Amino acid sequence: MHPKVKAILLWALVIFALYAIVTSPERAADILEGIWDVILGAFRSIGQFFSSLLD
Repeated sequence: MHPKVKAILLWALVIFALYAIVTSPERAADILEGIWDVILGAFRSIGQFFSSLLD
């Protein structure tokens, strides 16, 4: 991907995130909490997988 396109997309994402947080902070917090839960669940699943391999 062209570096200028990548930079424009990154800035657009940052601006959208700031807009979402300013207009609806509760909803933005709920979304971040959901993303965090998915990440933690993935790490737990990977840990369980490797734990079951060692048993």
